[in-house]
Amino acid sequence: MGRSSERGRVGEVFRAFAKLGVTSFGGPVAHLGYFREEIVSKRKWVSDAQYAELVALCQFLPGPASSQVGFALGLVRAGFRGALAAWAAFTLPSALLLVLFAIGAVTFEGPVGAGLLVGLKAVAVAVVAHAVLGMARTLTPDVRRALIGVSAAVLALLLPGNLGQLAAILIGLAAGIIWCRKIDVMASGPLAVRISRRLGASCLIVLVVLLAALPVVTVLTRNAWFGIADAFTRAGALVFGGGHVVLPLLQAEPAVAGAVSHDQFLAGYAAAQAVPGPLFTFAAYLGFEMQDGWAAPLAALLALVAVFLPGMLLLVGVLPFWERLRGNPTVRSAMTGANAAVVGILTAALWTPVITSGVTGLAPLIIALGCFLMLTVWKLPAWMAVLAGAAAGVVAGVAGIGLGWA
Repeated sequence: MGRSSERGRVGEVFRAFAKLGVTSFGGPVAHLGYFREEIVSKRKWVSDAQYAELVALCQFLPGPASSQVGFALGLVRAGFRGALAAWAAFTLPSALLLVLFAIGAVTFEGPVGAGLLVGLKAVAVAVVAHAVLGMARTLTPDVRRALIGVSAAVLALLLPGNLGQLAAILIGLAAGIIWCRKIDVMASGPLAVRISRRLGASCLIVLVVLLAALPVVTVLTRNAWFGIADAFTRAGALVFGGGHVVLPLLQAEPAVAGAVSHDQFLAGYAAAQAVPGPLFTFAAYLGFEMQDGWAAPLAALLALVAVFLPGMLLLVGVLPFWERLRGNPTVRSAMTGANAAVVGILTAALWTPVITSGVTGLAPLIIALGCFLMLTVWKLPAWMAVLAGAAAGVVAGVAGIGLGWA
């Protein structure tokens, strides 16, 4: 069950992920850093090895990787109700903000908004750096695993995007089988995931049926609601890696392109960068723009659920089979290497896009270093670093000091 022997309650999971839902800025890689800080380091629901295992597994599956990791952590802690609580608490704050942006109630423009974004991106640098440092100590403590991590980082940098990440994990799996047979990273125990094979297979069947039936029903009925469900379900099922990958898929969907103008799409995408939580919540903004009046909030909810559903069905479908496999000595060795590769992937992502997009001037550099000291030296919680970084960014934005290198 991880390092905590007591099974948690749904409310406990909801509170933990509600905090993450309003403080996790910076994109999928930063989310993994926030998750580790809150769930692994502070609450100790799982070990570093188990956490890295979940990250590696979700990187392989289509869907929003960070949200799948959060869903799995809720599942481990408090069963299916905990998984749903984790998803809702992490997802709904950003979805609500984007809907408010769609109706003009929230804006991210002006010196205050610009400074806020600078500060929050700088905080993400500190959070990811802290997570990489902590995971490196646990998952790459010897020369062999350190070499796997370095190789994965180099590969991820040379092959940017999902291809590099998948290749790095594959290299880690192979190196683990060859080099790490005598290292047992599963000593902390298996994940407490109680899913039957029958339920897992049923989830996979439901996903296949949805992907096959929705396009047919949409064409036959020409119903706008089926069109929304079809477009966002298909986009959510075809995405590997981060939420940025879903954007061209959604933009290419006829149902979306016919209802949302190019300017609306770009405005929503820009707003999605400014809110906490998963980028997939951009679907709520698009759904809201696709309908009018009372139907707009319902369309936002439908689009939001539809874009996340495939990834969650696939995760639940795979987990029971994975639980059987992970006890095999060869699989354990492979996962030892994969966990080291995850450290390398996060290290590469720390450089690009986290540092390259987050440290754009003297002010964000100072904010990032200060927040890193808050996390590592003074051991302050991540939410305090978020507040401090945001406040410092607003001050720098209003004063117009140090936001860029020029």
